[in-house]
Amino acid sequence: MPIKVPDLLPAKSKLQEENIFVMDESRAFTQDIRPMQILILNLMPIKQQTETHLLRLLGNSPLQIDVGLLRTNTHTSKNTSLEHLKQFYKSIDDVKSNKYDGLIITGAPIEKLPYEDVTYWEELSQIMEWSKNNVTSTLHICWGAMAGLYYHFGIDKYIMPEKLSGIYTHTLNDPREKLLSGFDEEYLVPHSRNADVRKEDIEKVSGLKILSESDKAGVYMVASTDGKQIFVTGGILNMMH
Repeated sequence: MPIKVPDLLPAKSKLQEENIFVMDESRAFTQDIRPMQILILNLMPIKQQTETHLLRLLGNSPLQIDVGLLRTNTHTSKNTSLEHLKQFYKSIDDVKSNKYDGLIITGAPIEKLPYEDVTYWEELSQIMEWSKNNVTSTLHICWGAMAGLYYHFGIDKYIMPEKLSGIYTHTLNDPREKLLSGFDEEYLVPHSRNADVRKEDIEKVSGLKILSESDKAGVYMVASTDGKQIFVTGGILNMMH
């Protein structure tokens, strides 16, 4: 099934070249199908690359998906034009009265900064708080996962003595978990990060469950027991099945 994106979004043509079914807004308007509503909070510097990557994964879903793009107002992007942001992105004020099936919070290359020193931390905190009542389930990726664990559960990150960079074998802690349906019991995941969250800190929180981890790369996937919060510390795989 197709993903619906803004008519002139640059990622659209790239995905069409890969034979991914992308439906623009004008065509989707004529479809009598209730699409899944997904919002992406894109915190990465080069936003077009992240748009293409995530839309490619969402495009593999059997569902029709209506994708919205969200930005922070309290940070000025140096790598993405203001024109692009104004044309394709909305702020939390624009969407705060809406309900969404899913929210994706991306990573950002700011792992060494204390959370409170991040220019948009207060706004990100407001978005994460808003998501509790307006989003069915939120997927936090990379730094976004660390930020989410810190905000929702008070679990801090730790700077590693050496950067973790490579592709590592991961295992499933409970293959019966719905979220892990379709995963091999062992699979490879890329990591590139300077910070980590500790397994023992997560295990102290009764509302969290570690779903997948690696002997070398540590905790990879964590979910809240109610399924509303999902945290992925490394590269994102195709979990949109």
